[in-house]
Amino acid sequence: MRRFLVASCVGLALGGAAVAQPSTVLRVGQQDEPDALDPARSGTFAGRITFMALCDKLWDLQPDLSFKPQLATGWKWSEDSRALTITLREGVILHDGTPMTAEVVRTNLERYRTAAESNRKGELRSVSAIEVVDARTVRLVMAQPFAPLVAALSDRAGMIASPAVFQRLGADFFKEPVCSGPFKYVERVAQDRIVVEKFPGYWDVGAIKIDRIVFRMVPDTTVRLVNLQAGQLDMLQDLAPADAGKVKADAKLRLVTTPGLGYATVAFNLGHGAASDNPMGRNAKVRAAFEAAIDRAVINQVALEGLFVPNNQTELPSSPYFNKALPVPGRDVAKARALLKEAGVEKPVFELMVVKTPRDVQVAEIIQSMANEAGFDVRVRAGEVNSNIAAMGRGEYQGHINNWSGRADPDLNISIFIGADSFQNWGKYNSPVFEAAMGKARAETDPVKRAAAYTDVTKIYLEDRPMLNLYNLTWLFAHSARVSGFVPVPDGLIRFQGMKLD
Repeated sequence: MRRFLVASCVGLALGGAAVAQPSTVLRVGQQDEPDALDPARSGTFAGRITFMALCDKLWDLQPDLSFKPQLATGWKWSEDSRALTITLREGVILHDGTPMTAEVVRTNLERYRTAAESNRKGELRSVSAIEVVDARTVRLVMAQPFAPLVAALSDRAGMIASPAVFQRLGADFFKEPVCSGPFKYVERVAQDRIVVEKFPGYWDVGAIKIDRIVFRMVPDTTVRLVNLQAGQLDMLQDLAPADAGKVKADAKLRLVTTPGLGYATVAFNLGHGAASDNPMGRNAKVRAAFEAAIDRAVINQVALEGLFVPNNQTELPSSPYFNKALPVPGRDVAKARALLKEAGVEKPVFELMVVKTPRDVQVAEIIQSMANEAGFDVRVRAGEVNSNIAAMGRGEYQGHINNWSGRADPDLNISIFIGADSFQNWGKYNSPVFEAAMGKARAETDPVKRAAAYTDVTKIYLEDRPMLNLYNLTWLFAHSARVSGFVPVPDGLIRFQGMKLD
């Protein structure tokens, strides 16, 4: 093992030597390889981290979960909540020199709504028309009120890219991503690095103190930490909970944590191909038995150093959208066995896929042990993140531990894996009752009434169990003492504005 770690460190150093290294190069160690670097197509958290450098949004999330103007300076709902008027920032230019105008914004949003390659359609589902009011004003007309739209436009659906490039390349935009963020694309070497450099024409260039960022793909958590300690990396995006104490004890390093909006869930294949034809996919009572067999508190203590938040819902227990009438249930092996007996299923076999990281594999193995004690035969299969996503896209799985980075709006946290029109509803859960409840919640703009509507939604998915939430994340960052100015946000992304290397 020691020889492997040393070789990995050398490999990182040599890989970095292939790229010119300005004095202010920030080397960020990432766990996963991003998918396509196209806001329309992207579906991974790793990709969103890179987009924080490449592509500004209309507005951005702040640590207090409010929204801060970015490419837009203001936005306002009409009195009937059927139109959102957006005022754009003056003087913004894209990386290819294209001025950002209302027409450029309209063209981007239309691509997200309609392009064959776009995965943003669900986020803009209620937008019926996009109007250019004047050079700096865009109006989004709604088929019906859709309160989650503001949160959606603070992420990939609100990123503005070069129309000239995506009109020329279409679905191949990711090969030459040209956007509007503080850094422009330089190169990508698969499974190794993505390099971006400071864009001198950025509208807020004074906030950018780093000349170049090298995102390094280092899947092994131990190797990432070793390279941070050795000075081969400056920052880690996803520190393993077991390593938090090591970072705290190292005077050359800093540990930064923040409660996260994200969560982990066991998502079941209920109707996607032949793999769904098993007791877990067919019978909600078997899924209820599976839940009764596990102990979320033990998972948190054993695999996560007690740092995360055990939870059965998508929203944190402190959120107004948390259904307090349905708190986290405890483990009940006798109940699990009784439910299996009622379902007429003896020792159901269930394959649980998981991303091959120490944390996720350990969580899966704890679940396996607990469930097997209750009468299940759980088999764990670990794989690379993008390969697992591809398998789910084909319906070639029975269950998978999905990790979601979280959004400020509950709709996007709930619908992402179980909404009928979500491209990440790999298990094909489709409940008319659930969809009707979601529609009611989306159309409600009054905060109190909206919170009540989402507690009704929660009750439905907790009963149907298309997914089984395990815990909410705590984001763990580690960086060199040379790095300053980093401010964590509950979505777990890295904002590079204001960051420095001493």
